Amino acid sequence: MDLEHDKLVWFSKSFGLFYLIALSIIILVYAYWPSNRKAFDNAAKSVLHNEDGPWR
Repeated sequence: MDLEHDKLVWFSKSFGLFYLIALSIIILVYAYWPSNRKAFDNAAKSVLHNEDGPWR
């Protein structure tokens, strides 16, 4: 019984580690993909252009 639990814990930790590494790589590729640059630039500048003035 204890051996099965250890295998299950090892598998879940390993799967979680590889899942987070793969997810991080996918996010980095998406963020630095050349065709997404224009959308990210527009999003960054839209915050500055939509200011009405000081808050009162």
